[in-house]
Amino acid sequence: MSSPYSRLDRPPLNSRALRRALLVPNGLWTALELVDRTESTNADVAAAARDGAAEGLVVVAEQQTAGRGRLGRQWESPPRAGLAVSVLLRPTPAVPVGRFGWLPLLAGVALTETVRRLGEVEAALKWPNDLLVDERKCAGILAEAQPDGAVVLGIGLNVTLEREELPRPDATSLALAGAACTDRDPLLRALLRELAAWYRRWREVAGDPETSGLREAYRIGCATLGTPVTVTLPRGGTLTGTASDVDGDGRLLVTHGDQTVTAVASGDIVHLR
Repeated sequence: MSSPYSRLDRPPLNSRALRRALLVPNGLWTALELVDRTESTNADVAAAARDGAAEGLVVVAEQQTAGRGRLGRQWESPPRAGLAVSVLLRPTPAVPVGRFGWLPLLAGVALTETVRRLGEVEAALKWPNDLLVDERKCAGILAEAQPDGAVVLGIGLNVTLEREELPRPDATSLALAGAACTDRDPLLRALLRELAAWYRRWREVAGDPETSGLREAYRIGCATLGTPVTVTLPRGGTLTGTASDVDGDGRLLVTHGDQTVTAVASGDIVHLR
């Protein structure tokens, strides 16, 4: 079996140091589990939620073998080459269920701000929550509501993957993009702190995207807005126009040539150049 130190650019995470840094009094994060290998961190957190786990559980995997992205896509990474992290949130009763759709966008804002600040690269969001670096996908986010009102929020970030290790031809990693930081420890700490700060700001105002500043922050960080797009809709068919805004529910507003506007709640987006 290969040592976790066999590649010096991919050292293992230190669970004790992470707990000491993140599990602080009055903080959002209440427990942190670091596993060497799992099929899906989202599935692990969902199972813990069914068993009554408290809000603030964090599960991080050194390797994820069957991670899930939006629209049923798979998200995998070699050992210690990326971040695979899922957290358990319990927004109710403070936030109405109708506003839960903002959670993956909130995570996208937190991730973008983290990568820009530590990585010093131009990072932007492709609606709703794919992280683009150099116009290539570098991370994905998946939020899954649970029957008891909890939400599992998963984030997968490519950190040191080499070109031949990328899961798809339009992907990239922080290392390939020349990021200033490819150390997963500070990236994970910064991401979880940024996520906690945005979540608390959003929850304190009952999930209002305007009062919390979330909608404006998302607009600033979203590369899709102002761009001609084609949307493949979940039930078939396509929609072409200009992505003009996100509405109060986080839906993408697509303006057509005749100036009619369609609100899109989900779909696969292609940026047209």
